[in-house]
Amino acid sequence: MLQTREDQLGFFTKMFRFTDYKRMTPFHIEIKTPNGDKVLSIKRGFTIFRSDVEVFDEKERLIGIFKQKFFSFGGRFNIQDKEGRDLCTLQGKWTGWNFSFKKGDTELAHVSKKWAGMGREFFTSADNYVLEIHNNVPQDDAVRPLILAAVMCIDMVFKE
Repeated sequence: MLQTREDQLGFFTKMFRFTDYKRMTPFHIEIKTPNGDKVLSIKRGFTIFRSDVEVFDEKERLIGIFKQKFFSFGGRFNIQDKEGRDLCTLQGKWTGWNFSFKKGDTELAHVSKKWAGMGREFFTSADNYVLEIHNNVPQDDAVRPLILAAVMCIDMVFKE
């Protein structure tokens, strides 16, 4: 089980998160093991129209970039390696909480929101997502950590 935190929030960023401008605020998310070892970090600066998100490994080396499409229903961004080559696309449905990672017509992974119960859904902002990476993606494929990082961006980029 991995833990996700956004510990480095500034005062003004915290304030804007309670407004209609929360989708524009910067973020710096760290994904860690239960022991506190960093696995990935995800960063985005202030944005107005579309997001470009950078993904870093445990040693803060750039491993990929997410380029949000300007006009897309439900959300879409290209997942690229550090040189800017497209690896796959994350596409959401505007009618719900289902997202697919595709390379051409082949689905690499699927993400869906898991219902957490009436109390948690109405009284907290925490969401649970289920990620399924298909067997056609090798264990050592460079796209795997980028898919994991992209899941963390769904709320911050598309659904906030």
